[in-house]
Amino acid sequence: MVAFRDGGAAAVGLVAFARIAPAALIAPVGATFADRFARDRVLIWSSLVRSGATGLAAALLAAGGPKVAVYALAVIATAAFRLFRPAHSALLPGLCNTPIELSNANIVRGVLDSLSTLVGPLAAAVLLAVSSPAVVFATSAALSLAAATLLLGLSYERPPRKRPERLRRIAYETVEGFAALTRYRAAGLLIGLALVQALTQGFLTVFVVVLALDLLDLGDSGVGLLTAALGAGAVASSLTASMFVSGRRLAVLEGLGVALWGLPLTLSGAIPEEPVVFGLMFVIGVGNALVDIGLHTLPARLVPDELLARVFGAKASLTALAIALGAFVTPFAIHALGIRGALVALGLIGPTAAVLAWSRLRRIDAAIAHRDDEIAVLDAVPMFEPLPIPAIDELALHLDRVEFAAGEDVVVQGEHGDRFYVIDHGLADVIGDGRLIDTLEKGDGFGEIALLNDTPRTATVRARTPLRVYTLDRRRFLSAVTDYESSGREAHALALDRLSVFNPAH
Repeated sequence: MVAFRDGGAAAVGLVAFARIAPAALIAPVGATFADRFARDRVLIWSSLVRSGATGLAAALLAAGGPKVAVYALAVIATAAFRLFRPAHSALLPGLCNTPIELSNANIVRGVLDSLSTLVGPLAAAVLLAVSSPAVVFATSAALSLAAATLLLGLSYERPPRKRPERLRRIAYETVEGFAALTRYRAAGLLIGLALVQALTQGFLTVFVVVLALDLLDLGDSGVGLLTAALGAGAVASSLTASMFVSGRRLAVLEGLGVALWGLPLTLSGAIPEEPVVFGLMFVIGVGNALVDIGLHTLPARLVPDELLARVFGAKASLTALAIALGAFVTPFAIHALGIRGALVALGLIGPTAAVLAWSRLRRIDAAIAHRDDEIAVLDAVPMFEPLPIPAIDELALHLDRVEFAAGEDVVVQGEHGDRFYVIDHGLADVIGDGRLIDTLEKGDGFGEIALLNDTPRTATVRARTPLRVYTLDRRRFLSAVTDYESSGREAHALALDRLSVFNPAH
C-alpha cells in the first residue's frame, strides 16, 4: 500500500520484483545442499538464518536504523524461505511409506499453508494496529526459531547418500536441477504449469492492490480483505481435499487449479462488482490448494530422490522469477489495456495453458495409477513395507511381470538365483527335496535366500494354478534391503524363518 501511494501500480510491481528476484538466484544453489546432506538439517539451518535475519531487522526497525539494511535483511529472509520449501518438499516423501500417505501429507501441508495465507495477513494487521512493524518482524523471527526447534526432534530412516562432491561442483549440480525438468518431461510439465500459476500470482500481486484501491474503492483495508478471501478459499479447498482426494487424479487437479487462478481475474475484469470480486478471490484460493496438492506430490514420484531437492530448488527459483515477472509486466498491461482489459487478457493465460496440457495430464495420472497398483503388490511383502516412497517407487519402476502356466517351475532347487519374485495372482507350491514345504499366494515373495546369501536356490517353486508374478533383479533387490536397515532386518528374518523350516544343507 505504501508503494501504491507513492508511485501507483508501477511502484507496487517494482517493489515486488526487487524483493523476490534475488531469492530466485539463491534458492537453486542452496537446494543443492539438500541433495548433498541430511535434508532435515538443511531445514534447520534455513529456519535459523530466517530467524536471525528477521530478528536483526526487527532490532533495526525498533532502533530507527537504516531502512536499506532492513530491506537487505528481508531479502536474506526471503531467500532462506525459498530454500526451505524445496528442501521440505524433497524430505516429505522420505517420511511416507505409501502413495496415499504422501498425498495426505501434502494435503495437510496445503491446509497449513492455506491457514497461514489466511491467518498470517490478519495477524500482521492486528499486530500493526496495536504495535509496530518491528513487533511483526520479531514475531516472524520467533516463529522461524520455533520451526528449527521442532525439526530437531525429527526421527526417520535417512536414505543413503553418496559422498558429496567437492564444492567447486556446486554450479554443475545446480544446473542438473534445471536440466532434470527437460529430462523428466512429466515432472517438467507439472512444474511448467505451476510457473504459469506463479506468473498469474505475480499479476495478482498488483491487481489485488489496484482492485481494492482503484477499481472497487475499498480503501487500505480492502487489500487485506481480498487477500483474506483468497486464504479462506484455500482453506476450504484444502479441507475438502482431505476428505475426497484419493491421490489418483492429482495431475488433472493441478491443471484445474491453474485454470482457477486465471479465470477469476478475467471475470473480475468483466464484472467488477464488490461481492463478485470477493467470491472470485475465494475461487483463486481454491485453485491454489488444488495446484499445491499435485505439485508437491507428483514430481516426487517422477524424479529420482537424489535429484529431488535440486528440482524443487529450480522450481522455487523459476517460481520467484515468474512471480516477479508477472508483477513487473502488469503495470504495462494496465497502461496499454486499462485495468479491466488487463484483468481479462492476463487472466486467460492460465486457463489456456491448462487446456493445452489436459491430455498429457490425464496420461500422467494413468501412469501413476498403474504404478500405485504395482506398489500395492510390493507393500504386501513385509520386507518392503518399511521402505519410504522414493525407494518403493524406484522398485516399482524396475518391476518385470511374468506369467507361468499351472505346473510350470518358476525357480528350481540348486540353480543360480538372480531375481526376487512377488505373486500378484495365483498359487505356487514350494517343494524341497521332492516334498511339499509350503504354498504361496498373492502378496507372498520368494527368492530372497539365494540373493541375500549368494547361494543356489534352496527349493523349487512351482505354479499350482496359472500364476502371475512381478520380478526384481538382484541389484535392485539388494539395494532396497541393504540401504534401509529396517527392510534388511525383515528380509533376513524371513530368510532365517524359511531356512528353519527347510534347509537342504542340513
